[in-house]
Amino acid sequence: MLDANLILFLTASLALIATPGQDNIYIVTRGIAQGRKAALVSAWGVCTGLVVHTTLAAVGLSALLARSAVAFSVIKYVGAGYLIYLGVRALLSGNGFALSGEDAPAAGLGKVFWQGVASNVLNPKVALFFLAFLPQFVEPGAGKVAFRFLIFGCAFALLALLLTSAIAVFSGSLGDRLRNRPGFARVLRWMTGSVLVGLGLRLVFVERR
Repeated sequence: MLDANLILFLTASLALIATPGQDNIYIVTRGIAQGRKAALVSAWGVCTGLVVHTTLAAVGLSALLARSAVAFSVIKYVGAGYLIYLGVRALLSGNGFALSGEDAPAAGLGKVFWQGVASNVLNPKVALFFLAFLPQFVEPGAGKVAFRFLIFGCAFALLALLLTSAIAVFSGSLGDRLRNRPGFARVLRWMTGSVLVGLGLRLVFVERR
């Protein structure tokens, strides 16, 4: 029989993962612009970033971001700058940006994966989210708090992987259909670049709470 705490965790996690946010928007944008494979790889990269945040929360580094305005600002501006860089590069890359959803080279997909990781890891709000969210389900008196952080955090990342993969497949399929329309590649390039720049600018104005 499932523990009530676990049920609450799973319910809250699914609700939070399904909420439109930077990661979901990023994956959808990749799927529409670059196809199903790129979207799935982006989802895997983003969820790998969640595991990184889980580890940081477990060892207490996320608490540093919560206490230090300087550390928070450094991570925030690096992350914002990275997203804006990706967006500007997409806008200036001409037709070379879009990858075929079925024939994307392995090297290109590897790059997409690490961009997904960086996009998530360099968002300090995700670190603070884990620091605020996970302790609600970890009982301090139960022992092995760091280990329990890892278990719950990895469970959250696994749920996120399942849901974002479904989002990736849907957006990739939609992108495959849209790319068959004449002249849509240019629209995709501008849309992708604009969304990435927008996400970067949005991160700039995020405040530490």
